[in-house]
Amino acid sequence: MSEKSAPKRRGLGRGLGALIVNTESPANPASDEVIAQAEAGGVRLLAIERIGPNPRQPRTHFSPDALEELAASIRAHGIIQPLIVTAAGDGGDAYWLVAGERRWRAARLADMTTVPVIVREASPQQLMEWALVENVQRADLNPLEEATAYQSLMDEFGMTQAEVAQRVGKSRSAVANTVRLLQLSASVQAAVVDGEISAGHARALLALESDGRMEEGLEVIRSRGLNVRQTEDLVRRMLQPRPEQPATPPNDPQMQAQIKHLEDRFRASLGTRVSLSRNPDGSGRLVVHFYSDDDLQHPYQRMVEEDEG
Repeated sequence: MSEKSAPKRRGLGRGLGALIVNTESPANPASDEVIAQAEAGGVRLLAIERIGPNPRQPRTHFSPDALEELAASIRAHGIIQPLIVTAAGDGGDAYWLVAGERRWRAARLADMTTVPVIVREASPQQLMEWALVENVQRADLNPLEEATAYQSLMDEFGMTQAEVAQRVGKSRSAVANTVRLLQLSASVQAAVVDGEISAGHARALLALESDGRMEEGLEVIRSRGLNVRQTEDLVRRMLQPRPEQPATPPNDPQMQAQIKHLEDRFRASLGTRVSLSRNPDGSGRLVVHFYSDDDLQHPYQRMVEEDEG
């Protein structure tokens, strides 16, 4: 199934936008009339300290600046859209968030004592599904958070990729491609989370298979600011067979560490893969790898600039 033919996303019933209640800011507590209207509509006010974050929340990063902006809005206007919560199930009076963790965090920053909520029954699987659906619909998850959530649904609840796709309103191929991002090396995953590269860049790097080769490609993307199409071209060139290299004589660990350090310095400076080998007699070879005329131009330009300088 193509991305264009993905099934329509399924939200929570009529959607959270259909459930609206306005409360006063903490400086001016809500009136009895507002509370009565909220309770009549299935929404009630709940002490904020009785609510805890969803233990299955797929989203792990919340922008401090964005939370402060939302907190300022809540101080001025209250919370317009109620939170969705479920009983924690421990026999006490605690609740888990199902949807609305960003509003809950901002309300705490705004020193709110109560928040409007809708209480729903939810199983552990539903807790994860609903939180995932809300975040996916709002595009709040980075690609790795989304991939981890999909994989958790499959591992913990025995769901197939097709079933996950149906729950979140995406195509099975979109879910499969997202889950594949978990095969990236740690440094490439970090680059995706930090926004240095896109999921498209990352999917192209997956074809390199080994962590070392992925990180090699990542360095080239960073140094040259490659777009996704250019990255795909780079990966194709990197996958072409390389000429066999003569075996490097074994060296002691200190020598190997020194060689690795020098290779890293050369690679960072020239923006391409560099291989350094040493022989027991002190001789050796320094190889600067390139995959096209454009790849050769970058280290050449660096050397020319240094020579002219």
